[in-house]
Amino acid sequence: MPIKKITKPEQDLVLPAQVLRRFRVVFNAVRTHFRDMEKQVGLGGAQVWALGIIKTNPGIGMGGIAKNMEIHQSTASNLIKALLKKELIVMTKAPEDRRNVCLKILPAGSALLKKVSGPFEGVLPAALGELKESTLERLDQDLSELIILLKADLGAEEIPLASI
Repeated sequence: MPIKKITKPEQDLVLPAQVLRRFRVVFNAVRTHFRDMEKQVGLGGAQVWALGIIKTNPGIGMGGIAKNMEIHQSTASNLIKALLKKELIVMTKAPEDRRNVCLKILPAGSALLKKVSGPFEGVLPAALGELKESTLERLDQDLSELIILLKADLGAEEIPLASI
């Protein structure tokens, strides 16, 4: 069923139920993408995303993973531990500063990524990246108002969607 675009004259007729249905469609698309990804390769979506970042940024450190995924460094560390345990990546000490690490993908990790369909980071970040800046600004403002009304925990903004 095609999504009906809301036009200006009809905007006054939009009910909360219609917006709720749209949220359901978005959440279902995200959940379906990550579920399919996990079936394809046996890894959670956040792990696949981290693996993809390591592949495109050989030698990246833990802070780089956290920054790219917009998550807390401890969350990134947990993702990396799982990838190390599955022997999909290797971690070495950074030559310039032994307190930092360098992450590189192993052949098994590269082979796994070849099996993944769709964007590694998930369908929602990919789709948001295709929106016009003005649309993103409006969406950000509107969602900010909704978050205030929900009295939502702002700490949740660092939880990867694949983990929700």
